[in-house]
Amino acid sequence: MGRQAEVVATAVVVVVVVVGMIRGSEKEMTWCVARSEAGAMALQAEMDQVCSSGVADCAPVQPSGLCYLPNTLPSHASYAFNSYYQRSNANPAFCDFHGTATITVLNPSYGSCSYPSSVSYFHARICTHPHTDVDHLEVSYIIRTEVFR
Repeated sequence: MGRQAEVVATAVVVVVVVVGMIRGSEKEMTWCVARSEAGAMALQAEMDQVCSSGVADCAPVQPSGLCYLPNTLPSHASYAFNSYYQRSNANPAFCDFHGTATITVLNPSYGSCSYPSSVSYFHARICTHPHTDVDHLEVSYIIRTEVFR
């Protein structure tokens, strides 16, 4: 293979790898909200637990708070659940509350009520062993071609 063809082939591989890495690290905002099918008793019990935990900030859903209206249990529980979830590093394990909550990518903020949000990163798999992933082999090849030749 001639030098020019090798450079073109290397450039193509670099573009493919970089595009794959960009697609593999797409990010999106996430929130934790009450499930619409959750029962009132379960929602109230979970919200009471979350608000007394010392982790969540439930002040905005108190009568003088910016998120008090609408004064509904699902709205208040959603804010409390989301506060707990965000303060737990947006770890999906902290958005269940015995099946009364779920993660969403739809921003639940409204009017003057702003729900804190997180950025969740969906990473592409990175292998440490060069024989387990084709992209890793391509990257290794590029390094050997451009640096060691």
